Amino acid sequence: MKSFAILKTDSVRPEWAERFGEYPDMFQTVLKRANPNLQFAVYDVQLGEYPDSKDQHGAYLVTGSKAGVYEDHEWLPPLENFVRDLVQADIPLIGICFGHQLVAQALGGRVGKSDRGWGVGVHRHQWRFKPDWLAMPADDFKVLVSHQDQVQQAPVGLEVLASSDFCPVAALYKRGSVLTFQGHPEFVPEYSKALMVSREDRIGDEALPKALASLSQGHDGDALASVIVAFLQDAKSPLAGIGH
Repeated sequence: MKSFAILKTDSVRPEWAERFGEYPDMFQTVLKRANPNLQFAVYDVQLGEYPDSKDQHGAYLVTGSKAGVYEDHEWLPPLENFVRDLVQADIPLIGICFGHQLVAQALGGRVGKSDRGWGVGVHRHQWRFKPDWLAMPADDFKVLVSHQDQVQQAPVGLEVLASSDFCPVAALYKRGSVLTFQGHPEFVPEYSKALMVSREDRIGDEALPKALASLSQGHDGDALASVIVAFLQDAKSPLAGIGH
């Protein structure tokens, strides 16, 4: 059985890493709560790390990053090419925050800074529709977010799965192939708080208190991790611990 590959696109600040782990650690924690049998491999694509073959793994996940997908970084074009190869081969692909935006851009969508400013704290996103495998009973979900960039135009071939007034393209979907979220199911409120406080000068004095207060609402990170696992099951991904 194959493992779940995490494509790491950023590092956690050293003063936080000991407490919260690196981003792949956060994903492994929440996804293993949804399915303890999952096995993972990690590639730091900023360092040019990739599997020998895209078929080596049963699914891939692109993490969040402080980088913008439209910025000039040497590691971005190879990542976009790899994403396109995965989609062409129908190998299941998950994108989170930066990963959501990167997948959209790689497939022909448009990404840019939102004129609505920063999205931080707990946001509520509405499901636009629910595939038959998506078992969350509510019509919306709460998720921790941290972004100024947004997908402004979805690529042809992907459906908008969830949205909000603040973020009209909050999730994208192609059956058996692509599932992306602007929000962070892997975050915990304490990490979200640390990020927000460190970015106070950019987020703004007015928005920060409201965002910090929102952390007490709780969030649906575990439920979204179960959605990711259900998507992989529907895609019949050959991952260890994913039943067909």
